[in-house]
Amino acid sequence: MEQCEKARGARRDSTVLYATLKAFHLLAVIVWVGGMAFMLFCLRPAARVLEPPARIALMHAAVRRFLAVVAVAVAVIFVCGAAMVAIAWSAASRAGLRFNMPLDWYVMFAVFFIMLSVFVHIRAVVFGRLDAALREQRWADGASALGAIRWEVSANLVLGVFVTVLVRLGGTA
Repeated sequence: MEQCEKARGARRDSTVLYATLKAFHLLAVIVWVGGMAFMLFCLRPAARVLEPPARIALMHAAVRRFLAVVAVAVAVIFVCGAAMVAIAWSAASRAGLRFNMPLDWYVMFAVFFIMLSVFVHIRAVVFGRLDAALREQRWADGASALGAIRWEVSANLVLGVFVTVLVRLGGTA
């Protein structure tokens, strides 16, 4: 009897932990995908009324802050996602079942790493070009770097929306 109570308590703790991890995972996804939508559909068009020096300085400051926030979101997404897979694997193992990760989870992992590579490219390469252009007051180069960032963020936004819709339709995450 006592062992049954312990097992039930462990399952309840595992369920609460899984739900908490999923909440943080989803909140981090919302920050990343929602931030990209805000940058593309709100900030960028509004900044077009500014002259190039002011526009590039504003976008540089906003992108710099956004990249820092996304770095935290990426870490949260990865850690929580890996922990949720480990919990599911552990639960299957405890039940004596073979763990079969759902196909949409594989897609989620693959798209995450594609989006991560785009993010790293923006942060390590393209933002460096924007930073140099701002420092040296080369406004045309700054506009070019912002254009490259816009295209890469657009691609990531499409991927983020795709994987979110796929996982919600798949219903296993």
